[in-house]
Parts: sequence; C-alpha cells; structure tokens
Amino acid sequence: MLVSTILADKGADVVTVSPEQDVQGLLSLLAQHKVGALVVSPNGTTISGIVSERDIVRALAAGESLMGEPVSRIMTSEVFVSTMHAKIDELMTVMTSQRIRHIPITTDSGELIGIVSIGDLVKARLSELEAEKEALVEYITHGG
Repeated sequence: MLVSTILADKGADVVTVSPEQDVQGLLSLLAQHKVGALVVSPNGTTISGIVSERDIVRALAAGESLMGEPVSRIMTSEVFVSTMHAKIDELMTVMTSQRIRHIPITTDSGELIGIVSIGDLVKARLSELEAEKEALVEYITHGG
C-alpha cells in the first residue's frame, strides 16, 4: 500500500505553524486540531522544520521558559520527508529506526501536501491485513 492511499482516505489537509509563532500559539493549534505535531512552514508549502509534543517536553525538561519563544527555537530542523509514492512498510521501518512519529509528505518537487503519523500507517496496515485474512478465509471455506 502506498502513502497516496492513506492521504486519499484521511485527506491531505496539513496544519502548519509559522516559525515566528510563539509556543503558546503552537500549543493552541495542537489542541485545536487534536494533533501531536505540526509542520513548521513560513507559507504552508515549504518545510522549515517540524515541531512535536516531544520537542516541547524536551525544552521544558531543560528548564526553559517557552511560552513567548518562537517555534523555531524548539523545532526539529532536519526533517525526514517522503512522497505519495512511498510504501507504508518502508515508512514504518524509517519511523521505527529513527524514533519519529510524523513524516511530512511532499510532491516530487518538494511542496508540502500532507503528513502521516505512525498511527495512520498502523491503521492502514491493519486494514490491509484484515482484507488479506478475509480473502484467505473465503478461499479456504469456499474452495477458491
């Protein structure tokens, strides 16, 4: 299964946050959209970074006072991105090995068009396995 299938099911809307937005505004966006990470973008299509709940926790654990600070101060700048042509199994492997939970999806030219989470990938893979199981049960019980 490809990432394009997931985006077709969940939609390709991506909530972004400006690098200049303060962390208080970031928290409001995360809560409002019920997401765990946002792509940091100055214009909604180019990627400057990604900021997650983990980034916030790490900064707070270091004793930093954050609420008025810009998102760019705590974001992850080196972002792994993928395209709609990627296989979900490949992305699951990357997410597991790199310990990341969200991957922005871009066009072949690098324009932001979506984001997938590890939860999206697991849900898609479970759906795929369920379909395979049903096909096997049908084959076994009805002789092909």
